[in-house]
Amino acid sequence: MFVLSAMAYPVVLALACVGAGLAVDRLSGGVLPGVLLPVVGVAGLIAVSQLTTYIPGLAPATPEALAVVGAGGLAVGWPRIRVVARGWREHRWQLVVPVTAFVAALAPVVFAGRPTFSAYTVLTDSALHIAGADYLIRHGQHYAHLDLLRSYGQYIQNYYAKSYPTGADALLGGTAFLVHVPVIWAFQPFNAFILATASGPAWLLARRSGLCGAWAAAAALTATLPALVYAYELIGSIKEITALPLILAMGALVLEHRRWLGGSPRAAFPFALLVAGGVSALGLAFGAWTIVAVAVLIGVVVAGGRPTRRATGRLLMAFASGTLVLLVFTWTTWHHVSGSVGVAQAVATSANRGNLVGPLRAWQVFGTWLTGDYLSPPHGAALEISGVLIGVTALAGLAGALHIVLTRRYALAGWLALTVLLGVLLTRVGAAWSDAKTLMLSSPVFILLAWAGVSWLRAASRRYAAVALSAALAGGVLASDVVQYHDTNLAPTARYDELAQIESRFAGRGPTLFTDFDEYALYELRDMDVGGLDFMYPAVGLAGATTGHGAKVELNNIHAASLRAYPLIVTRRDPAATRPPFAYRLLWQGTYYQVWGRRPGAPAAIARYRLTGTRPVACSRVHAIARVAAAHGATLVAARPADVVHVDLETARLSTNWKYVAIWVAMAPSGRLRASVRIPTAGIWNVWLQGEIMPTINVQLDGRPVGHVGGAVGGDPVVPDTAAPLPVRLRAGRHTLTISRGGLTLAPGDGGSSQLVGAFLTPAGAGEQQAVDEIPVTRWRSMCGQRYVWIEAVPRSRSPA
Repeated sequence: MFVLSAMAYPVVLALACVGAGLAVDRLSGGVLPGVLLPVVGVAGLIAVSQLTTYIPGLAPATPEALAVVGAGGLAVGWPRIRVVARGWREHRWQLVVPVTAFVAALAPVVFAGRPTFSAYTVLTDSALHIAGADYLIRHGQHYAHLDLLRSYGQYIQNYYAKSYPTGADALLGGTAFLVHVPVIWAFQPFNAFILATASGPAWLLARRSGLCGAWAAAAALTATLPALVYAYELIGSIKEITALPLILAMGALVLEHRRWLGGSPRAAFPFALLVAGGVSALGLAFGAWTIVAVAVLIGVVVAGGRPTRRATGRLLMAFASGTLVLLVFTWTTWHHVSGSVGVAQAVATSANRGNLVGPLRAWQVFGTWLTGDYLSPPHGAALEISGVLIGVTALAGLAGALHIVLTRRYALAGWLALTVLLGVLLTRVGAAWSDAKTLMLSSPVFILLAWAGVSWLRAASRRYAAVALSAALAGGVLASDVVQYHDTNLAPTARYDELAQIESRFAGRGPTLFTDFDEYALYELRDMDVGGLDFMYPAVGLAGATTGHGAKVELNNIHAASLRAYPLIVTRRDPAATRPPFAYRLLWQGTYYQVWGRRPGAPAAIARYRLTGTRPVACSRVHAIARVAAAHGATLVAARPADVVHVDLETARLSTNWKYVAIWVAMAPSGRLRASVRIPTAGIWNVWLQGEIMPTINVQLDGRPVGHVGGAVGGDPVVPDTAAPLPVRLRAGRHTLTISRGGLTLAPGDGGSSQLVGAFLTPAGAGEQQAVDEIPVTRWRSMCGQRYVWIEAVPRSRSPA
């Protein structure tokens, strides 16, 4: 799957986009520079997918439609491809830059060597986009059948049915289905490829500022991958990552206006498609950058003197044809324009900061940010170096702006100036969330201005100064991206593969209650009508099970009758967690999850006591529920806790660089923990670790290796992830558990989350499970002083076998 998702899929996506770009170029009369073909192809494929998904019956044919457009474009554009192939030396930089940008953007996945995605759970909006991309291809923009009592239906309804932009998601889903790659594993390669297409227009803009060859290549690469843009690509901000190359391509077409403006009316097709693709991907907010491009085009026409009647007619025809293309391919936006306006206003004015700790710093637009977390500033020496490089970039930008004006590159100067002005205005009127997006979309413009400063030094024959400045610009961006690459968390591949197995086994048997905090289950369990209690949109009618979004789920807090609507419950395989009520039996168990099914005809408990499982139950409590059971002709059912041997982390011996903070152990590189644990009986025991453990840590017992844990992350140390158990044969008695971490490596994520929240052991087999006892009411006294997780009063006449 890694080869298919990280290698084959991007190649197919590239062929489809280049083919679509060639098709658009052919239709427009051959006006496009070669470096703009991929990004114009992206816009063209978005336009096609918008039309096919708008009609539900055509939605499943979207992959084939994209393939036909791409293949057709490659066929009609074959002569141009042959010319480029024969002269590849002349075009080598234009070919090398996007490939380099793609590899850099996908580096965490490439060097992990497994299908995954980066910055796991930093922004869980990606879970929505993955689920939405799948939904749009299977069902199109049809939402009447959704079950709004479950999380899956609520998410799709509250976003896509209310005019949320679908352009990027439809293209993601259509191309992933085309190659038969699960959308979840196509997500990061898609974002990396789309971002890489921005290097084409960035190259052209750099060339227009006076750079060429390797200088232009370096400028294009750093303008494509500044720290803030790289951060947004890592977190999977698919809408903004898709909009960015379209914005730059509009700017490039503004500079190339002599190729198409005032020519044949069809020559306006590429520009119109870029606008259509941007509106479909980002929403009506994309219109702000369109206005900038159009304003510069108007300025170009006015500055050219009074046009002839014939030229005026051509301009009007070009405007009319472009407007027609725009209306056709953004029909889904205009058809529900009130909803689209509402979405744009909500994003621009929302006080909700999402994952932001606070507003981003304005100087992050300058490309250097030497920390693995774009949400927070660097510290110590990294802050000082960042400040110096930011200052150098800002001064270079001022020099570059002056150079562009003095060399009379007025179209470039106008587009850069208005784009910068737009960014300033939007951050003055927007909220923190929208401001952050604006800063990201503006960052490449500031980088290009700084590289225009390099062009000024070269024009002034200050070669060594130009080399030093370019090294500072490229070095700051590269170092910032490397730090983020190293500190990112990667999604757990094996756990999601197991969820996919559950989907294939139990699809159509829902609704399903999902007790883990993991919104990517919306995609993985999409055919089980999944509802998550701690999701942003929780399942309806199950109040009290959590304390809010992302909180720990307690099945004990749910009234038994409320669970009748759920034939299935999916829980994490965690012996320390509470098992579902007696009405459910274990149907399937994997490495990470358990699937529980409600027995046919199983009644709800008429009374239930929630207990700790650690303290003996008082006779008064048992007597109280026994009286209820006797009055209703019910029997008593009690769940005994699993045989868990806990490791006391607070008293464990820690290396000097490991600290016990709040409820977890912070595991720095080159450290270890030692703890004593007493095993009551000999046999095979499972070692369980809980926490946020991205880097690989090693586990030993009595100095013997047991195994290692890595990539076990769930996004929140307060609701820790439970790693797969490590089996080991032990004798009864005292043992020494050692958990250690080596030094830092260059592996992706090796600087990511590393907190240990809990460690415990359970006997392999039945001892791991919470066993259930059925006790007649007449024997209720036998339960006094025992340890139970819960006690239920279940009607005897309908009690499940």
